[in-house]
Amino acid sequence: MNILSVKDLVIEYPRPGKPPFRAVKGVTFDVRENEFFGIVGESGCGKSTLAKALCRLQPVASGTLAFAHMPRGAVQMIFQDAVGSLNPRKTIGDALAEVLAVHRLCPPADRAGRIATLLDEVGLPADVAGAYPRELSGGQCQRVSIARALAMDPRVLVADEPVSALDVSVQARVLNLLADLRSRRNLTILLISHDLAVVRTVCDRLIVMHAGEIVERGEAKAVFANPRHAYTKALLAAVPDVSAALTATP
Repeated sequence: MNILSVKDLVIEYPRPGKPPFRAVKGVTFDVRENEFFGIVGESGCGKSTLAKALCRLQPVASGTLAFAHMPRGAVQMIFQDAVGSLNPRKTIGDALAEVLAVHRLCPPADRAGRIATLLDEVGLPADVAGAYPRELSGGQCQRVSIARALAMDPRVLVADEPVSALDVSVQARVLNLLADLRSRRNLTILLISHDLAVVRTVCDRLIVMHAGEIVERGEAKAVFANPRHAYTKALLAAVPDVSAALTATP
């Protein structure tokens, strides 16, 4: 069953005195429920703009974007800059408590327990709640950002370059965490990345974007085994093999 259907989606940015810049040009694709779906391309290809549109953070010029029977808050985003996405003046516990309070997700008396549960779910000890972002590593901050998204009990996670700022061993742990959460929570995950080495480790299907358009799509294994577009072939030529790192313990 499709959980997301995108058809002829166009996204533009206004330019004073000039025609708008078309960042996404008539993109069409479907995402299945509980799928790990990759959106791949180099910087500037439109994939992050598309990711923001999927989370209603970016208006669209035309086309349709439809999620199947989703309550408010069921689509959550994990940002590339995990440290920057956290308020440096708030402890991790306060940041998570703010989500619970604003969206009235649990009574005040239950928040500390809920925060501890969320931290445990992403592999962090409960005492991290008392830490500030500057006291954590990049990988730990990314786990906190995942916990913050999970607080909303989402059905879809849109992960925009979630491991690009991390070293390879930490990348593997975060990818393993996302794969585990997908299984345990029956999540659908859209992984946006410029790095095919990352996408090939976890994704079921993918689209390859170039200059705002989809140039290739299909089952991940098939695309990697037999790329058809010259741009996909060029991306694959630069892919290092990180599969061994995925045996690392989360």
